[in-house]
Amino acid sequence: MKSRPRYLKVVITEDLKNKMVFLGGPRQVGKTTFARGFIGSGKDYYNWDDLSSRSLIFKNQLDSSSKLLVLDEIHKYRFWRTLVKGYFDKNFPQSNILVTGSARLDHFRKGGDSLVGRYHYYRMHPFSLPEISRTCENDLLASLLKFGGFPEPYLKQNEREWRRWQKERVSRVVKQDLRDLENVKEISLIELLVELLNPRVSASLSIKSIQEDLQVSPNTVDKWITILENLYYCYRISPFGTNRAKAVKKTQKLYLWDWSEVQNEGARFENFVAGHLLKYCHFHEDYNGHKMELRYLKDVEDREVDFVVIKDNKPLFAVECKTGERALQKNLAYYQDRLKIPKMYQVHLGKKDYGNSSKGGRVLPFSKFCIEEEMI
Repeated sequence: MKSRPRYLKVVITEDLKNKMVFLGGPRQVGKTTFARGFIGSGKDYYNWDDLSSRSLIFKNQLDSSSKLLVLDEIHKYRFWRTLVKGYFDKNFPQSNILVTGSARLDHFRKGGDSLVGRYHYYRMHPFSLPEISRTCENDLLASLLKFGGFPEPYLKQNEREWRRWQKERVSRVVKQDLRDLENVKEISLIELLVELLNPRVSASLSIKSIQEDLQVSPNTVDKWITILENLYYCYRISPFGTNRAKAVKKTQKLYLWDWSEVQNEGARFENFVAGHLLKYCHFHEDYNGHKMELRYLKDVEDREVDFVVIKDNKPLFAVECKTGERALQKNLAYYQDRLKIPKMYQVHLGKKDYGNSSKGGRVLPFSKFCIEEEMI
């Protein structure tokens, strides 16, 4: 199965005319393959993990005649900022740079300001339904929901290969990426934490419950989850609301970057939707410069809606997830009235489509929702 050109191709091509571009995101999300698609020859590609490339980087012998250089994992080099800044200041606009990396790139780019104003930063996400199909067919949705959006398992669509890939990816994230990013000795406990997080996906996240299972402090649990977020393994979302809605203010919900790991069917679909919404938020933040947030709605009386997308501190739309074609949830109308949310949706995996998103809520297939709100 072949994939379409990645969704960031056009916007990064545009941005490279003016600045460098840094491309981050999870391990194995396709950053290197994507980046190499911008260049015409191998001599324009440098990977710090390759010894011949490392030698040229270390000696500051990058090819200034190339229109574009791709520097992969360059952030592992201690003086990478100085190298990149010097090359860009000397050779732009005749030559430019596209830098790719995962957790460490995102971490280390925040550690200094020597490159401020010289680059744009993008976060690459796994495949989403609109990215692989303009018409968002249901059979493609089922495959994406089952195998996840990371290119290798999705394109192969082989259950045995998917299981092996998944196991190896989690192991590399915890044992290799973690050691690169943080000085953590309790690797075995973090591996156990990963197992404990899976059944908690989409539910209110109780740090106290996890702390009791791991026999460590609540602060340690929170720190470890933050590390896993920095490694693009999981992410948390917080509640949104005002005093008018009597919102719950502290309890967060957690989701995985690879929704195919989630074992419960309902939680997996909710995580699947969360991944699409987060991708939408990150794109509009990285490219259009808006302040975007993904939150959820819940008050002290347990009235809950799974997601609300916030743009520049104002709600755009809210989304409730149901695997089946269930009746329209009353909570949608309640929050639309209280918080003045322009559009409310209840998405599902069936075919029914009814209601009004502007007046109490619309029930519709998730594939139609993606078209309606122009998901990425």
